[in-house]
Amino acid sequence: MGVIGDAWTWLTTGTNWSGDGGAAERLGEHLFVSGAALAVACAIALPIALWLGHIGKGGALAVNISNVGRAVPVFAVLALFMLTPLRNSGYWPTVIALVLFAVPPLLTNAYVGMREVDRSVVEAARGMGMSGAQLFVRVELPLAYPLIMTGLRSAAVQVVATASIAAMVGLGGLGRIITAGFNTYDTAQVFAGAVLVAALALLVEGALVALDRALSPLRRRRPA
Repeated sequence: MGVIGDAWTWLTTGTNWSGDGGAAERLGEHLFVSGAALAVACAIALPIALWLGHIGKGGALAVNISNVGRAVPVFAVLALFMLTPLRNSGYWPTVIALVLFAVPPLLTNAYVGMREVDRSVVEAARGMGMSGAQLFVRVELPLAYPLIMTGLRSAAVQVVATASIAAMVGLGGLGRIITAGFNTYDTAQVFAGAVLVAALALLVEGALVALDRALSPLRRRRPA
């Protein structure tokens, strides 16, 4: 209970949250990096996956190529970026590395969701005279929605949990709390930083689950 108690004391001490380099500032940095990476990954992966799933061509190749990113360590990608001129561009090396990490679950789940839409439903919609755009918006997208959200939740949690690597190259985020604790042999601070990262990942997961539930009634009504 000693380390846990010390970590709780660290987390509940106001001075650890305020000022330059405080936990509040690090939390803001972490949210910025995670949010930027997730937004860019969604902008890249979802249009490609949804379109390929809609036309039914080229999706398997795209999924296989994107899944190569799963085998590449994010820290290795970040380290390579830090050897290029990008090292002087602030958080963008970290954002790009996290984008490569987030694209596979987004692309794979969205594509699979589109391809698993019941073909008989699609053909029935075509028989009713729906255009390709109407078919996509009113039938395929609502039915693929659960898997799309699953991919989004998976990518978001992975990005939030992994964004701590920014601290390994001297950037900000909650990882800086952990590395600072290691540098000063402060086990309580290391534990507190890890708890903050885990708690933030759980909060993001919970927020997306709540969003999913809020949007589900709209999804159920749209095909009608």
